[in-house]
Amino acid sequence: MLKAAFIFVAPKADPAVHRSEIETETLHLITVGVESYNEAAKAVEKLLEEGVTAFELCGGFGHVGTAIVTEAVGDRGTVGVVRFDIHPGLDNRSGDELF
Repeated sequence: MLKAAFIFVAPKADPAVHRSEIETETLHLITVGVESYNEAAKAVEKLLEEGVTAFELCGGFGHVGTAIVTEAVGDRGTVGVVRFDIHPGLDNRSGDELF
């Protein structure tokens, strides 16, 4: 079974509160909200300890945020991204401007 995480970045998101899990026959998906790129890197460490090997980042992560998370994951998993150069949920700005 693939254990994956979708990480979204949003103001005032708390990974201890803004977390959910869904499990199918082939996928265990954990969704986690964070309020900064640094918090995302910390969340990744915890998720890796839980056995997550695939990470997908929401469109709020810009190039800088993606690099920070990719570095935190290292060779212990894979990172994919949803791309918005400007995100409609972030007042049409990149997460790099905000986080």
